[in-house]
Amino acid sequence: MEFESNCSLMKNTSASVAWSSKLPQGLDVEISHHPITLRCVANLIIAMERLNGGKGFTLGRDEGLLNFLLESAVEVLELESARTEASSRAAFSSKGEYECSVTDSENKCWVLNEGSMELHAIMLQGGSSYHKVHLNLSTYITPVPSETKARPVALGIKGSNLYLSCITSEGTPTLHLEEVADKEQLKSINHESDMVRFLFYKQDTGVDISTLESAHYRNWFISTALQQDNTKMVNMCQRATLNRNTTFTVQRHN
Repeated sequence: MEFESNCSLMKNTSASVAWSSKLPQGLDVEISHHPITLRCVANLIIAMERLNGGKGFTLGRDEGLLNFLLESAVEVLELESARTEASSRAAFSSKGEYECSVTDSENKCWVLNEGSMELHAIMLQGGSSYHKVHLNLSTYITPVPSETKARPVALGIKGSNLYLSCITSEGTPTLHLEEVADKEQLKSINHESDMVRFLFYKQDTGVDISTLESAHYRNWFISTALQQDNTKMVNMCQRATLNRNTTFTVQRHN
C-alpha cells in the first residue's frame, strides 16, 4: 500500500512539474482529483486579479498566461462534453415488451383493487380468472455490466398508464401503482434519476420462476403474504422476511 501511495505521489509530482513549465514565473499548479469545471477557470482569473493587487489586470498583457487559460478552457469543455456523453450512455434502454401474468408460489394471482389502487394476491376460482391482472413487461439493457443474470424490467398494467414503482413510505420501501402520462419517459432511464423507481431486476431462478428486486432499493423484493396471513396486498419486503413469498411464476402470453 505504501509503495502504491509513493507511485501515485510521483505521478502527481511529475504532472505538476509538466504543467508548471507552462506557467509564468511565480505561479504554480496543484493537481486535484476533483472534476474540473469552468468555475475553476473563472476562479483562476479572479485569483490573478487579486495577485495583481487590483490594478486592473489585463489578460492581453501576458500572452503566455492567456494561452494557458485558453488551453485550460478548451480542456474543460472537452471533459464536460465527455462526461455528458458518458452520462447519456449510462441509461437503462428499453429493448422490448411482452404481455404476462404473475402468480406466487401458492398459486395466488395478482388482481387490481380499483378502490385502493393496490395490487392484491388472491386465490381465483375457475369462473373468476378474468380478474387476473395482465401486465406489459418491458425489458431493458443495463448500462453497467452485472455480475448476475438479472434483467431490468418495468411492469405496467395492460390497458392503462399504471406502472409498478418502489418508493419510500415512512422510511420503508413500498410498492405503488403510479400513472405515467407519457410512456416515452420510460424508453430510456438514466441510472441516477428518480425514474429508476419504476425498474425491477427480474432474476430467473427456475423454469418461469422469478424474483423481482427493486432497482432503486436493492435487496427489497416484490412479495405476497403466505396463505395463513390475511394480508392480501402485494408489497415490498427483504428476502429474509418471514411469512412473505418473493418468488413468482411469470407466465408469458405472447
